[in-house]
Amino acid sequence: MDNRHDSETVRYTTNPSSRTLIFYASCMCTFLFLFLMVILYIVLFEVLSYISNLAIKCGTSRNKCAACFRQYNKVEHLVEHMRVSFHSVHEPKCGVCQKHCRFFESLREHLIGPLPKIECARVFRPRGCNLCLNIFESPNALRTHRASCQLSRDASGLTSRMSRMSLQDTSGYGTRNQGSQVVALACKMVGGGSDGSLDLCARVCLIGEDENVIFQTYIKPQIPVTNYRYETTGIRPEYLRDAMALKQAQRRIQDFLSNGEPIWKIRSRGGEARILVGHGLDHDLECLGVEYPEFLIRDTAIYPPLMRTSKLSNSLKYLTQAYLGYDIQTGTQDPYEDCVAAMRIYIRMRSQNHPRDYASGCGESRNNYPAWRQRELEKMTPDALLELSASDYYCWCLDS
Repeated sequence: MDNRHDSETVRYTTNPSSRTLIFYASCMCTFLFLFLMVILYIVLFEVLSYISNLAIKCGTSRNKCAACFRQYNKVEHLVEHMRVSFHSVHEPKCGVCQKHCRFFESLREHLIGPLPKIECARVFRPRGCNLCLNIFESPNALRTHRASCQLSRDASGLTSRMSRMSLQDTSGYGTRNQGSQVVALACKMVGGGSDGSLDLCARVCLIGEDENVIFQTYIKPQIPVTNYRYETTGIRPEYLRDAMALKQAQRRIQDFLSNGEPIWKIRSRGGEARILVGHGLDHDLECLGVEYPEFLIRDTAIYPPLMRTSKLSNSLKYLTQAYLGYDIQTGTQDPYEDCVAAMRIYIRMRSQNHPRDYASGCGESRNNYPAWRQRELEKMTPDALLELSASDYYCWCLDS
């Protein structure tokens, strides 16, 4: 009996059709299970990707700087960016997309650089001025503007030709400039010391806003000159033999700049002292031995909008070519020519049409984003955060 049952079981399990059926059934179950898992995974992946992209899109548009358009995933990162960027209405700004730039060089690259913003470059190309980087309503308006924006090397001052003469003292010609509140100064140096590398002031020029010479003279250095640097200065030994003493030149310049005010009484606003314009004035004043308050100095070498994107100074020659449209210092260098270039650049920067917001451009580096206001700041819109921001440098437009 048992043997018969065992033989029937063996016969059943060894039946080929039964084994095939079982195998196909298990394969189908496995395939269906895997197929369902793949479908579930794909659906889950698409849903999560959609939610993630939606969150990122909403977050970055909400956390986008209203000035430079940088995007941040978290609002606290945007607040920190506004805390350290010092965006303001006094920054150079694209006339097409309204993007703020820290430097005019950045704006120039944005509009006409090797890799400009395509949409902005398309608008700027037919209607934009390459010097002041403003955009006008039509090509005709641009042509009219270029006649006044493109300046020439020839100065308009009546006494410009005298600057190239070997005059010992032309201060008498500056009586008409006694009321000028803005003056430009430039010096030319000769070499002293054993190797001629020590800068000694040998010529100085001071002009008014109308580009007329106020004071110009050769100066006799206090130590022997070992290198006259004739190729660039044009100064010969005979020019300095009977030149004005350095102490006398110091006194004349200091008295004119102070305009009757004691140096310790000079105020940043409302005083009688004059604004001093130049390029690399710290070096010129040091060589002259003249002290002057920093808040009355307008130096084109260290004015942030005129600096390179690497935060280094541009040369006066480059600034003149880029912002005035003509070349200087092509041969023998003339301090009068440098004064005119620095004055014209200053006037161009001063005449920018910025909102009259003194608090934003006063240069006091105010921090309007203190840590204790973090929660409040994170609830603000990017535009509201920009309204709180202030410039960390004094904008020259406030001199007008």
